[in-house]
Amino acid sequence: MEMDIDLPAVDDAVLALLYLTLHDGNRAWKSFDWDTLNRLHERGLIGNPINKAKAVILTDDGLRESERLFARLFVDSGGTRTSERP
Repeated sequence: MEMDIDLPAVDDAVLALLYLTLHDGNRAWKSFDWDTLNRLHERGLIGNPINKAKAVILTDDGLRESERLFARLFVDSGGTRTSERP
């Protein structure tokens, strides 16, 4: 399945997610918030994020849900998205 990815929406989402880790006024960590990763782990969507690796492993359910959410939030499906930018 080929997807037409709405990159400005992805950029907006990443920028919004960086807000979660703001510190010292305008600095943000380059990874996702640990509390968020822990919640995803508790829901069974990713493996334990507390390890030495720089990546987490998605479970089968997590992979399916991440694809569904990515398509819903970031794929332009002919103007049917609800989060239109001005």
